[in-house]
Amino acid sequence: MTRRNESVQSLNGTAKAPPRNRLNRFGQFRVFPIYLGLLLAAITSLAPFAWLLCASFKTGDDLFTSTFLPWSHPGRLTLANFSRLFSRNPFGRWMVNSIFLACAQTAIAVTLASLGGFALAKYRFGGRRVIMALMLGTMLLPVQVLMPSTYELMFRLGWIDSYLAILVPGAANVFGLFLFRQAMLNVPDELLQAGRIDGCSELGLWWIIAVPLVRPMIGAFTLLCFTASWNSFLWPQIVLQNEAKYTLPIGLFNMNGQPGFQTDYGVLMAATLLSVLPVVILFFALQRDFIAGLTTGAVKG
Repeated sequence: MTRRNESVQSLNGTAKAPPRNRLNRFGQFRVFPIYLGLLLAAITSLAPFAWLLCASFKTGDDLFTSTFLPWSHPGRLTLANFSRLFSRNPFGRWMVNSIFLACAQTAIAVTLASLGGFALAKYRFGGRRVIMALMLGTMLLPVQVLMPSTYELMFRLGWIDSYLAILVPGAANVFGLFLFRQAMLNVPDELLQAGRIDGCSELGLWWIIAVPLVRPMIGAFTLLCFTASWNSFLWPQIVLQNEAKYTLPIGLFNMNGQPGFQTDYGVLMAATLLSVLPVVILFFALQRDFIAGLTTGAVKG
């Protein structure tokens, strides 16, 4: 009688499910190697930063001859590297220059990319696909190929040794235009039509409706653009000639071989540590939007 009831229940789809504890154990067994691999990858990635932090507070004698950790020999830690950094070099000015250029270039690139992406995604006009294909094709060209012609143009405009030579050529970002175009496609057309009925201008539709809906993409692209501008070295090195206008990458490069053609690696480690901090702070401030922007469209529904 019992077997008959079990068969009837199985046919009716009411058979008992396996215990949850067994399923949870199986799921944890599968997830554990993934978390272990992520933990090892995180330790491997953070190891150079840990060494940089320790090296910034070491003396020159301990930098390469000793591997002590800060908490094992606290009496041997020193702030002399930071004091020599600011006394020998205009590091504060380099930091301000880098922050200004990175913020200005990021703001311009995000604004133009979001406007262009909104236009390509929500307006229908002839040659729209051709324009997008040609702009994406420019991404196949190495940036170094365009530098001679760009330098000649900047020279004719009189922008050499000026921040305009950095901000203007980097204003249009094709990669950002493509990202925002894909993000703007998810903005409902009904909301835009409702805004037009209410008398909202086209620029207002972009600012009031579209921009808040693509906030994760804005956060992700802001972090990418800021990091790229912060680490830019080759083009600023070419167009900037006055030391007072140098950015951090140029300043760190010129610190090699000083003083007396012997690099003070303790000072260089301290400068590198301080130059990393703004990017780290920005990442922690935008990490939620950055992760959400990278995973936009990964889950349907």
